[in-house]
Amino acid sequence: MESVYFCMHLTVVLWLGLCMGVFCQEDSVTAVYIVTLKQAPVAHYSSEARFEEAGLRNEASGRISKLDKPRNISRSDHRYGSYLTRVHDSLLRRVLRGENYLKLYSYHYLINGFAVLVTPQQAEKLSRRREVANVVMDFSVRTATTHTPEFLGLPRGAWVQEGGPAYAGEGIVIGFIDTGIDPTHPSFSDDILENAYPVPSHFSGVCEVTRDFPSGSCNRKLIGARHFAASAITRGIFNATQDYASPFDGDGHGTHTASIAAGNHGIPVIVAGHHFGNASGMAPRSHIAVYKALYKSFGGFAADVVAAIDQAAQDGVDIISLSITPNRRPPGLATFFNPIDMALLSAVKAGIFVVQAAGNTGPSPKSISSFSPWIFTVGASAHDRIYSNSIVLGNNITISGVGLAPGTRNTTTYTLVLALHALNNETTDTNGMYLGECQEPTSLNRDLIQGNLLVCSYSIRFVLGLSTIKQALETAKNLSAAGLVFYMDPFVIGFQLNPIPMKLPGVIIPSPDDSKILLQYYNSSLERDAVSKKIVKFGAVASILGGLKANYNNSAPKVMYYSARGPDPEDSFLDDADILKPNLIAPGNFIWGAWSSVGADSVEFEGENFAMMSGTSMAAPHVAGLASLIKQKFPNFSPSAIGSALSTTASLYDNNGSPIMAQRSYSNPDQNQSPATPFDMGSGFVNATSALDPGLIFDSSYDDFLSFLCGINGSSPIVLNYTGKSCGIYNINASDLNLPSITIAKLNQSRTVQRVVTNIAGNETYNVGWSAPYGVSVLVSPTRFFIAGGQKQDLTVQFNATMNSSFASFGRIGLFGNQGHIVNIPLSVILKISSSITNN
Repeated sequence: MESVYFCMHLTVVLWLGLCMGVFCQEDSVTAVYIVTLKQAPVAHYSSEARFEEAGLRNEASGRISKLDKPRNISRSDHRYGSYLTRVHDSLLRRVLRGENYLKLYSYHYLINGFAVLVTPQQAEKLSRRREVANVVMDFSVRTATTHTPEFLGLPRGAWVQEGGPAYAGEGIVIGFIDTGIDPTHPSFSDDILENAYPVPSHFSGVCEVTRDFPSGSCNRKLIGARHFAASAITRGIFNATQDYASPFDGDGHGTHTASIAAGNHGIPVIVAGHHFGNASGMAPRSHIAVYKALYKSFGGFAADVVAAIDQAAQDGVDIISLSITPNRRPPGLATFFNPIDMALLSAVKAGIFVVQAAGNTGPSPKSISSFSPWIFTVGASAHDRIYSNSIVLGNNITISGVGLAPGTRNTTTYTLVLALHALNNETTDTNGMYLGECQEPTSLNRDLIQGNLLVCSYSIRFVLGLSTIKQALETAKNLSAAGLVFYMDPFVIGFQLNPIPMKLPGVIIPSPDDSKILLQYYNSSLERDAVSKKIVKFGAVASILGGLKANYNNSAPKVMYYSARGPDPEDSFLDDADILKPNLIAPGNFIWGAWSSVGADSVEFEGENFAMMSGTSMAAPHVAGLASLIKQKFPNFSPSAIGSALSTTASLYDNNGSPIMAQRSYSNPDQNQSPATPFDMGSGFVNATSALDPGLIFDSSYDDFLSFLCGINGSSPIVLNYTGKSCGIYNINASDLNLPSITIAKLNQSRTVQRVVTNIAGNETYNVGWSAPYGVSVLVSPTRFFIAGGQKQDLTVQFNATMNSSFASFGRIGLFGNQGHIVNIPLSVILKISSSITNN
């Protein structure tokens, strides 16, 4: 594999060098375009006869050595994929005869097409060819746990059903499209497992070998690893030193997400010399396959991501986890028609469950960054564990703070010394605004600080990474300070701090108002010379209470302020789609996870084995891991069935029995909360144990999703272009998809919606109840039904607008089985037009 990627890199470099000479037109700017053809890809191709008609012959497989297991695709699939690659090359030679271009990838498994570096004029030539379906310019994408297994009830619930953590997720392969992985981390070792750990026979991936990712990096746990960077390389922004031309994770994000979903059970979390418990992934027995398409210094690009998705599906992964989102809303007729989502649609056709982070652009409405109904979109919630410490002032006022730090000894108080009041005589520019951040020990007087608590300013420079807690700790250590206290600069408004590891006693006061209380006490305790006004005594004292011990009394879950919200935008005009997004929320705040040995995404955890991170990036792999438990128990479940099991069993209440709350602002989010709606939390908070016994499921097929896409006005040629399928006359609205939720963006007087449930449990009788959205009457029939195991039941839901309103309102349908199964179906109606208004 090393030689393949070296050759690709060398070809790109040579071509770029050529373009710097006389052979390229100076008035044309090249860009990467994703070109799709009308002919079906491998995943859609089922007739052996067509291979023979095309005159295909058996070809040698690639030059990459495989792990010792058979491929999951047939010989004819190989032949057809090779045939499509030749078609791509032939088309480019014919259309761009004698011109310079560079093909970066051939896509043939999920979509039939290629990524190519060309000029706009060349792209126009390609788009005019009858065999070409679509030409889209490449776009950028970005990245968006010791206790969460306990909070989710896995040790006493879902893991017990699967035989314990040693078997949870066995035989399931999760593919991660992310920043790579650190294969040396114990979370991904295969030598700590007592039981045999065979590689699933349906997986056919390979382990790319490079200098950064040597032979032996893969094992029976980490069973596949590749990297994709051709689009980034053509832009000249790929930095091999920082980004690693290999699957190795130079960022930390990919290592973190992989461990959340499928990291080994019982790995000690030791950070800054402190022990914070033992970590485990949601499915510690699942296998990991890594497809690196995002990088530390620039993020990533769709062409590389599509190549990664295409390869993951071809390798035979069962689940794809995407903790990434596009940097902008996809242009065009509908948000669903973009290369990433359409490749994922083909992945669903191949039976792969796809999980994607909702994005970190909340709390504003329509901020969701994952759009399509075949993708399971996950928002972020808090869980019940928090790390908090505090500082007790000499006037007996206690101020809460953050920091994974020890406290000062016993109840001993120490003198507080502000950095700006401890400048040494050699320091010039004593009015310098950054001296109070404790970044330069040479500017401070050791005699004044030694044995005391050094008080530093936490300014916007920390947010930007220009100053760091780590450097301030180094300053305090060099000056023999007893500990560190940070007060929040008043200009840092609405910034939320993650707990930060400290080896010294320390606390960060995150509130500007609490910081004022500290400074008022400090300044009032200073003694100054009456004439010179110089400080002659630092009178303020304090002690720090440690923050190493977790508190589990936090009300949770709650939707975090940054978690992206619905309603789902159907197009670039922000028209609302009849699709509920997000689908679900899962733990995403203050999540411990494995960290790359060179991870630099968070400088405070640099050099550590674990890091605490927050975001929907952390929530998505929780669900990917839990989905593998469902796949393990129900191997024949379709992706939609897995999504239904997760959705219909979700929890609606927090650990105190109250409705789940949603934070509504960046500033003081806990003071700006209200009950969460389906546009905040989807169906609710993931319930791992109940999802393994859902009772009834809602199922949707690939053909159903095609019918939905065909129902979008003007979509027929785009559907044909992406899928090779012609739209029929029987197309459906999004609200008619058999989803475990009902969303109606525009209710014009009335609408009747059908749903079909399938019983995967034993015989059961269900009673039906519901609460209607405000301004809407709802009637569900039947209101009671008996359903035998394996049978289906039709449900009819009639909506009638009783008033005119443009505000979203929400309700719920509940199916209550006499064997204990409860199925929840959220209802969302946005625009309501009543018949009386229409008649007038």
